[in-house]
Amino acid sequence: MKIIGHTERLVIRQLAFDDAAFIVRLLNEESFIRYIADKQVRTLSDAKNYLSEGPLLSYQTYGFGLNLVALKESGTPIGICGLLKRASLNFPDLGYALLDEFCGKGYAREAANFVLKEEMATHDLSTVLAVTFPDNLGSNSLLKKAGFTLKGHVELYDLQNNLYEYHDKS
Repeated sequence: MKIIGHTERLVIRQLAFDDAAFIVRLLNEESFIRYIADKQVRTLSDAKNYLSEGPLLSYQTYGFGLNLVALKESGTPIGICGLLKRASLNFPDLGYALLDEFCGKGYAREAANFVLKEEMATHDLSTVLAVTFPDNLGSNSLLKKAGFTLKGHVELYDLQNNLYEYHDKS
C-alpha cells in the first residue's frame, strides 16, 4: 500500500482490501450515515466491493482517491481523507470522515490540510471543491479554517449541500 505521507500525528496511505473491517465500522457510524450517506456496506464482502469500485478504482483512474488516516504512534485507523472526482462536479472534491471517538481533536483538519497540499501539488491541481450539508457545523467550520470559500449550493444525491472552493495559493 502506498504511503501518501505523514503529518505530526498521522500517517496517510492508500486504502487496501485489508482495510475492509475498518471500512465496515466507519461507514456504519451514525455520523457517517447522517452527514455523508448510507453506503449499505454491512459485511466484509460489501466493504471489499466498496473499496474496489470506489477508492481503488479512483487511484487507477485519477491517481488519487480516499486514503486511510491512521495515528502515527499506534497505527490505529481513525478515518479517511482524500480527493474524489465526481462526474457532477467540475473539479475534484475533498472528502473525509473520522470515527466519532476521534472527532474534535484536530485530526480531520490535519489530514485535510496535508491532503490538499500534497495531492494538489502531485496532480497539478489548482482548484479543489468540497460539499457538505448546511447543518454539518463541524465540517463547515473545518472547511473555512482550511481555506475554503463558500461559493453557493449544489444538489448531490437529491440533497442540497454547501459548495466550497479552494485555490492553490502557491
